Amino acid sequence: MMKRFVSALLGSLAAIWISVILLFILLILFIAAIISNSFSSQTVALSFKDKSILHIELAGTFTERPVEVDMMSQLYGNAGVNMPLNNMLNSIAAAANDDKIEGIYIDCKGSTGGLAQRYEVIDALKKFKESGKWIVAYADNYAQADYYVASVADELYLNPVGMVDIHGLSATTMFYKGLLDKLGVEMQIIKVGTYKSAVEPFILTRASEASRLQQEVFLNNIWDCVGGTIADARDVSFADVNEWADSLLLTYSPEQCLDDNVVDALKYRHEVEDMLKDRVDLDEDDDLRLITPDLYSMIADIPHAKRKDNRIAVLYAVGDIVDDGEGGIVASQLVPQILKLKENDKIDGLILSVNSGGGSAFASEQIWEALEQFKSTGRPFYVSMSDYAASGGYYISSGADVIYAEPVTLTGSIGIFGMIPCVKDLMNDKLGVTTDNVSTNANGDFPTLMQPMTPFQRERMQREIDRGYETFVGRCAQGRDMPVDSIKAIAEGRVWDGRSALEIGLVDRLGTLSDAIEAMAEGLDFGDDYCVIEYPNPNPTFWEAVSGTEVKIKDRILRSELGSSYDLYRHINYIRNAAPVQCRMEDIILQ
Repeated sequence: MMKRFVSALLGSLAAIWISVILLFILLILFIAAIISNSFSSQTVALSFKDKSILHIELAGTFTERPVEVDMMSQLYGNAGVNMPLNNMLNSIAAAANDDKIEGIYIDCKGSTGGLAQRYEVIDALKKFKESGKWIVAYADNYAQADYYVASVADELYLNPVGMVDIHGLSATTMFYKGLLDKLGVEMQIIKVGTYKSAVEPFILTRASEASRLQQEVFLNNIWDCVGGTIADARDVSFADVNEWADSLLLTYSPEQCLDDNVVDALKYRHEVEDMLKDRVDLDEDDDLRLITPDLYSMIADIPHAKRKDNRIAVLYAVGDIVDDGEGGIVASQLVPQILKLKENDKIDGLILSVNSGGGSAFASEQIWEALEQFKSTGRPFYVSMSDYAASGGYYISSGADVIYAEPVTLTGSIGIFGMIPCVKDLMNDKLGVTTDNVSTNANGDFPTLMQPMTPFQRERMQREIDRGYETFVGRCAQGRDMPVDSIKAIAEGRVWDGRSALEIGLVDRLGTLSDAIEAMAEGLDFGDDYCVIEYPNPNPTFWEAVSGTEVKIKDRILRSELGSSYDLYRHINYIRNAAPVQCRMEDIILQ
């Protein structure tokens, strides 16, 4: 007995010491990364010279702003795979007035991100061109989304053996009913809204007619914006752009792309770089003085970045809306942040930047109420919608004094649903596991995964969903100052593009986050004398960064091992952990 006790004690001590050593190593590496970043920014400041070019490399994934410090990314040396949108936009704005920046070089290497995020970049590039400076774009091969951004450049170059892909838009939804049937899992759905198609992947094998109709409408409207932007930038007709898409432009020879004005010239990368050297008057043997938005934003004179008395807070709400946990829009974290902003008398106005397809109905209500608390101070509250502000994303937006959306934003989806899986067939028939239950009351085991709902339970759940829907609609009616019946007429879970949302009164204006900030500053009579402070703080303490390391290690391993199946795992995990009552839109992949 004593021997086992001593062995267990020694084992525990060894585990503790190993954990301490690993934590110490992580601490050293983390500090080293911070010091390295500090030195790199100082080095950039010292070496930043005239004849420089802002180098926008479209590679990796767009994020709304710098993501929280990821120690695992620091350890693996790949922390730079994200493209923070705010750094890019701020850098473009600053470069327009910086004599050391001659122009912008857009280097298209294949990036991922939403169309609204790209729309904001395009808007910033158009404003940059008003300074009289040039923009040059190059790609070995242009993906459609990158070409959308690059099309506004003054000069568009393609590799002599490269391709340009313009194919239009499509929406792809994954359906899991076949998988669930094979597993023996039944998804019990209670919902409100003819168009509330977020539940369809779990109960159907293809889109319903209502879902297909709404997708056709918003896809065509969004394509009108995307294709129209390309047509205007390339000085061709929208019909020409549609011809490119319908004839599979990627099969065109580079020479045909040149003849059809898809690009301006065919050059190899080194030829474009030599041309840029000549344009900024550098010797042939000199290196191009390229500076990235992330580095430039550290040293540039970013408009409205210095702290002044006139302060506008921008609060980012990005991802799935959840009650608690890590990642996304976490109500237990966001609500206290909003209430702190309410008590902060130095904040003159609040803009909520939303990029979310929704999530937990309960969490959405808590965030909505906290924002109402902020509004009670009399200070202005605006919303700026990015790629998505749908269902729960619209719920938390609905109370704003002014709502901005972009033409390519997806919003609305005012509806609610409940989803309770039943795994009886999986456990009984496939795994051979049975259960026997003893309860004091008829519904003592509700909700249970082991038995389907009774008619009484389903009726009561429908009553609860209906009540939640009435609350959701009532919040929207209150916020939009519209009759409840008018909201219901455009609700039913239907998803709308930004332009349509403006026409039916779900949003007030079309514009970007920058437009919303400028409008609020004007409404507050700040003129050009104000600063923008972003929340939450993207630079957590060391202990905050360490606290999520285990989760990030697990996620990294799963992504690596599962590959393309990771999304399927994520959806199954969502089914297992999601709140029973949801207001969210389906996951739609625009491509």
